[in-house]
Amino acid sequence: MELLFIVLIGVVVGLAGRLVLPHRALLGTLLLPAIGGSAAAIVWVALTWASWRWDGGWIWVATIAATVLSVAGAGMLIGRARAAEDDRRFAELAGGRTA
Repeated sequence: MELLFIVLIGVVVGLAGRLVLPHRALLGTLLLPAIGGSAAAIVWVALTWASWRWDGGWIWVATIAATVLSVAGAGMLIGRARAAEDDRRFAELAGGRTA
């Protein structure tokens, strides 16, 4: 049951990241929530396999912190890469002319 809760928290973190990170128009609607939910699930399962107790507070803090970092990092990297690719493609299609 806790895995379901942490995945839901990860999706909410992804939605919040979509609202606050730059290049929002270049990120898909479900990309960051999917990354948030996946990252939360992976970190939670890894920590439970590392014998962290699910009823302890630190597993929640560590999982949410790792989820925030992964959503922020992915959003920044993907947004920057897509913006650079759009600029490169526009210059290519414009034939070196800019408006």
